Amino acid sequence: MAGITKYAPINGGTLISDFNTHFSIFRPRRTIAFAYAFIFFFIAFSIFLAFSPSSNPSSPWFTNINSSSDYSYRSHFSSIYYYFFPDDSSASSPQSHNPGSLNNSFVGNQTNKNEVLKPPNSTVLPSVNNITAAPPKPSSELSKGSPDSKNQTQNQQLNDKNGVFKQNHTHSEGLMKGNQSTTPTAEKNTTAGTGEKGIGEKGITVKNLTSSLMKKQSNATAKQGIDELVKSLLNCDLFDGNWVKDESYPLYKPGSCSLIDDQFNCFANGRLDNGYHKLKWKPKACTLPRLDGSHMLELLRGKRLVFVGDSLNRNMWESLICILRNSVKDKKKVYEEFGRHHFRAEASYSFVFEEYKCRVEFFVSPFLVEEWESKGKNGTKKETLRLDLVNGFADKYKNADVIVFNTGHWWTHEKTSTGKDYYQEGSHVYSDLNVLEAFRKALTTWGRWIDANVNPMKSHVFFRGYSASHFSGGQWNSGGQCDHETEPIKNDTYLSHYPSKMQILEKVLKGMKTKVTYLNVTRMTDYRKDGHPSIFRKQHSADLSFQDCSHWCLPGVPDTWNEILYAELLVKLHQKQHNRR
Repeated sequence: MAGITKYAPINGGTLISDFNTHFSIFRPRRTIAFAYAFIFFFIAFSIFLAFSPSSNPSSPWFTNINSSSDYSYRSHFSSIYYYFFPDDSSASSPQSHNPGSLNNSFVGNQTNKNEVLKPPNSTVLPSVNNITAAPPKPSSELSKGSPDSKNQTQNQQLNDKNGVFKQNHTHSEGLMKGNQSTTPTAEKNTTAGTGEKGIGEKGITVKNLTSSLMKKQSNATAKQGIDELVKSLLNCDLFDGNWVKDESYPLYKPGSCSLIDDQFNCFANGRLDNGYHKLKWKPKACTLPRLDGSHMLELLRGKRLVFVGDSLNRNMWESLICILRNSVKDKKKVYEEFGRHHFRAEASYSFVFEEYKCRVEFFVSPFLVEEWESKGKNGTKKETLRLDLVNGFADKYKNADVIVFNTGHWWTHEKTSTGKDYYQEGSHVYSDLNVLEAFRKALTTWGRWIDANVNPMKSHVFFRGYSASHFSGGQWNSGGQCDHETEPIKNDTYLSHYPSKMQILEKVLKGMKTKVTYLNVTRMTDYRKDGHPSIFRKQHSADLSFQDCSHWCLPGVPDTWNEILYAELLVKLHQKQHNRR
């Protein structure tokens, strides 16, 4: 009995407690066995998931570790965490956990060369001094205002904290939808661009898509720059300024334009100094934009620009042809309509810029009114100038989109300056008529024709003023010279008086119904006694008795006239677009 009492439970134990007491030795071994079994199962399950691709890139579990997708760089454990405990801001966006949206973004990164790889557009005014494109803002700033891009930026920042993936995914939903196919070309070129970094794996380069928003910002900056430029030009006298040295000039390399007449090709004719084409015109109140040939051709796309006047307008016309042609890659697509290469014998010429479907033309009309023949008393014919009739070719250019007129130099020749039996109205030939009065009558006839025939809603009309000559010691036909001039006039006291003919022109323009823009180049050309062909009007010319101190070397002064024309067209077309809004 004592033995039984020895093993009796204390305090009245039960059968169960007695059983636990006898088997307590097995408790530690059972726990260890269960732990090992759980670890083995977890490892096997993890390996199975790691090598099994998930069709859902936003799945909280492991994705295929061999995937080349950027998503494989993301922290799987952070993905699991955010799946169960989503951030409030990310949970509110449908794109944060939208499988299709995320997948499309990475496919789009590899594709569409035109959409993604195209550099930011800076087409409007390159090389304009007062329009400096602002540097692109950081992607975090670019993403403001777009829910999609903002959400992706937040996701990126979360990943950055884990130190896993720092590639910027900021882009627009529209761009993601547009880039759905990968091309070999895109794969080769995705690392090229404007300093953006990519991550390459297995031959596929992932492109940072912030270029889309950078492009939009660049366009917006360019538009703002044009608005500021136009505003500055509107409040500026483009013809009040000075010539300053600029090593970036001329606009085309001397000797590079085969279309320049020998008369203006000073470089080919042996002129060795180069200071005359290293000067640019700088207005006092604003900056004159450098002429961008490609942009001007865009302005002229599908249009006609016509020069009408004397050989000084031919000088300006040839200058513009060279500037525009220099900006065209395929020079074969720029040609004179009838294949002509010399431009002094015919009454008109037309250069075709095939890619832009535009024409730049020249019509010879030194007086703007008709040169005529009348019968004398003895039946002989004599030359007269019909002050009451415009040039016979006028109907051919009246519908042009831009027309640039000039006249002046031929009114200084002997017949016109003396006015004896030369000027005619109707059948009446004036035996004696003052040249200034004849000039006024001729311009009045021209002005009336413009008002009656040119549509101001379609055509922009310009009149380029008198271009100064610099004959020293005589006139063009009496030994006048300028071959020793290599520097412009720098003291205003040596400038000539404003021509009386241009004062008459201004009065005529004010009396017209049609708005005509006056290109008053008289003063700016008066400084440039260094810019004429002089003895270099012909190649290896030994004849020094006739020097050309009226026309201008090319490259040279007429290039600046075309820069002013370009600036005026920018203003007019900008105003026209603004009025349509």
